Amino acid sequence: MIALTKAVHIAALAVWCAGLLALPVILQAYGRRPETRTQAGFAEFRLLAHRAYIALITPAAVIAVAAGTALIFMEGLRDAWLMAKLAAVAGMVLIHAWLGHLIGKSGEGAGRYRLPSPLPALGALIVLMAAVLWLVLAKPDLAPLAEHLPDWLRQPLGRELDPALVPI
Repeated sequence: MIALTKAVHIAALAVWCAGLLALPVILQAYGRRPETRTQAGFAEFRLLAHRAYIALITPAAVIAVAAGTALIFMEGLRDAWLMAKLAAVAGMVLIHAWLGHLIGKSGEGAGRYRLPSPLPALGALIVLMAAVLWLVLAKPDLAPLAEHLPDWLRQPLGRELDPALVPI
């Protein structure tokens, strides 16, 4: 069961990462063409960007995160490298959401919305994906780095959750 879950995780992660790398390129190169200023060109750009994000990249992200979460529980992982990997994945999720925001704003403006350059997101994604890959393959001992964290991040504080935050 673990092997199947890993296979699903890796396949979904490959699709998600490829899509995250392609979206900034689509937004930069395809979305800024003069043809996009026409109704037909805008409709083509909108369909390409929206469908890629909604029908392919976001489902792959959800599957990758769900399978990865299942693997954490199946294997009982609690190492420092995993926490660093989860922080890098959280960065990827934030960029994913920002790219979705750009796609939504570009569709609302009917070609009048001036997209900010998505290319910095491409650079950040490459760094985050490389970090995830290195952390997973090397599984470095990050315990010495954890000693430099403040005390409130290294030990439980013994506080109860506010009852309003407890769902059950």
